[in-house]
Amino acid sequence: MNDYHERLTKLLLEKNDFLSTAQARVWVELLWEDFEASNAKAGAYYGSEMTQRIVKKWIEQYGEKLHEFTRANVKYQQYFSQEKYVLH
Repeated sequence: MNDYHERLTKLLLEKNDFLSTAQARVWVELLWEDFEASNAKAGAYYGSEMTQRIVKKWIEQYGEKLHEFTRANVKYQQYFSQEKYVLH
């Protein structure tokens, strides 16, 4: 799974110049966990390949604007207040 996260982090950094590597990694992990948690609540698990495809699609669609999301959503600011904070 680390390989998936590294590739997705690299992709996000290509899409968004406003994020540091640590911030991009946190975004990848948040998106990954959100997709898996949503499916778990629905009683489904699609595996790492599917999760990677969905997160990649989200990054391609919304990656360049993700840094703007934290400004408007206080709930997520905690994840980006410390530069070295990584979920995993």
